Amino acid sequence: MTELEKIERAKMYMDKLANGINPIDNTMAPDDDLINNVRLSRCFFFVSDVLRQVIENGGTKTAVNKKPKKLPLEIPIEKRSQFVYSEVPIPASEIAKRINALADNDTMQKLTYSGILTWLTEIGMMECALTPDGKRTKRPTKIGEETGVSVEERTSSNGPYQVVVYNNAAQHFIIDNLDAILTAENMQTEMQGAPWTKDHDDCLIDLYKKSVPVSEIATTLKRSASAVRGRLKKLGFDA
Repeated sequence: MTELEKIERAKMYMDKLANGINPIDNTMAPDDDLINNVRLSRCFFFVSDVLRQVIENGGTKTAVNKKPKKLPLEIPIEKRSQFVYSEVPIPASEIAKRINALADNDTMQKLTYSGILTWLTEIGMMECALTPDGKRTKRPTKIGEETGVSVEERTSSNGPYQVVVYNNAAQHFIIDNLDAILTAENMQTEMQGAPWTKDHDDCLIDLYKKSVPVSEIATTLKRSASAVRGRLKKLGFDA
């Protein structure tokens, strides 16, 4: 095992400890276990972040040709007029791809299709639903349908499936509100890996007890769904 591999393994152990997981058997530690002490948890997160930086630097303390952190995506107004609207309904992934193509360079972050869905969920145009096989997905609300969002039935080699698509009017709506979408996505990016505060935990527990779907909790707290589920489990809830 190389030195870098040892550091990567050490970070893996710290990540587990920081999230209240016993690194020996990968089970969630009891709430009263010492590793769930808030102060210790913060220390674990701190050490994990230091190790992350060392790993990104190739195993050294000083950055060697370290790539600069990408800037939040910004699309000037004049560039937005160059967006290629489709007369045929297209999915959010294609819309995100066309928006990213308007960026001036590669120093900026990319807009993800989930960023678009998250914002649409925030404003009530999308909602969580269950597919016939029991999987969670996003579907347009009545407001979304009135704006031009719909569900299409398609067929692949694996059989029929459904996809959410956006007509020309819905595409215009997204571009017209691009600033709000980018702001929401940038906030969520900034929160990734950030420590959970007592206020965050209180809000998380309150929303969970009100049976708010995990995806909507994630939108509210600007966290990923997996981060919300992990935190709920650490707090003793079945997520």
